[in-house]
Amino acid sequence: MTEKLYYQDSHRKEFQATVVSCEPYKEKYRIVLDQTAFFPEGGGQYADTGMLDDVNISDVHEKDGVIYHTADAPVEAGRKVTGRIRWEERFEKMQQHTGEHIVSGLVHKRFGYQNVGFHLGSDYCTMDFNGPITKEELREIEREANEAVFQNLEIQVLYPSKEELAGMEYRSKIEIEGQVRIVVVPGYDVCACCAPHVNKTGEIGMIKLVNMVNYKGGERITMLCGRRALRDYEKKEEGTKAISAMLCAKEYEVAEAVEHLKEEQASLKSQCATLRQKLLSYQAKEIVIAEEITAVFDPSLSGNLPREMMNLLLDRGAKICAVFAGSDEVGYRYVIGSRTEDVRPLSKKLNTAFEGRGGGKPEMVQGSMQGTERAIREMID
Repeated sequence: MTEKLYYQDSHRKEFQATVVSCEPYKEKYRIVLDQTAFFPEGGGQYADTGMLDDVNISDVHEKDGVIYHTADAPVEAGRKVTGRIRWEERFEKMQQHTGEHIVSGLVHKRFGYQNVGFHLGSDYCTMDFNGPITKEELREIEREANEAVFQNLEIQVLYPSKEELAGMEYRSKIEIEGQVRIVVVPGYDVCACCAPHVNKTGEIGMIKLVNMVNYKGGERITMLCGRRALRDYEKKEEGTKAISAMLCAKEYEVAEAVEHLKEEQASLKSQCATLRQKLLSYQAKEIVIAEEITAVFDPSLSGNLPREMMNLLLDRGAKICAVFAGSDEVGYRYVIGSRTEDVRPLSKKLNTAFEGRGGGKPEMVQGSMQGTERAIREMID
């Protein structure tokens, strides 16, 4: 059994220990200490990392009460070592995990929902609740959660007896054998949990619920606390300031300015479409109608314009009209049509000659091909 120093003091950054064993593990080594402040992966929270003297610890796992430290190099058994956890990383995790307790406790108290999934990653934290929550309700939960932070409540850790536990109301996602560890945020949550937490809610700094999506009939909520919330704010502030400067609008008016810009863009897009249709008509009138196949090459045609150009030329009396949009370098997208002829044989001929693909009905085919305008015209002629 490894003595778990992180339960004695969750803020302990450094400790001394004796190496009990060290053995090869995959391409690294697995070290067991008589005591450790490294928290192993568990409860939805990934493991601490850090150093044992000058040896890097990249992962930590627990099995049958023994904690295994995954190390980049071996350390001989019996040696006294100094362990140092990466404190900023650990503190961020404690901020997120304690924040999760507050939010989950509030959701459970208000809606009766359970937190059925919790993942604390290196840059985000998600909570899965087994029931629907509206955006307004989520904002209210966020405000209440931050009130718990502002009150700077002392986090309590209890180890109740079986008799005491039987009379307690607490949240737990799984059945627990042996001694149950209960983490209490007074007035907000009582939950069975194996992870270290901050000592007081004020250390969380801030709780921000940044996203929510429907998930398995409930909600998956993404949360940022403390330093992560601050970094998120700084990044969004930087983006908002840049947009504000580009739009010559106040920061709080950026959304309105973008909406106005969007409306202007829609209006201009509509005007451009109208003008493009007029220009297409003028262009079609200038094209000479060939006796058999009228071929048009125009790199400026996009969207439905090749098809519209084809119809305009068919209206003018073209027997078969083939419109090619693109260039010799990138290839051509084509549409071929006729009011009297089956154009599929022509499409098949072009596809075979120019690595093309496509097809359609007797009166119209569409596709794409590789080739030069000169070679395509020669084949059509």
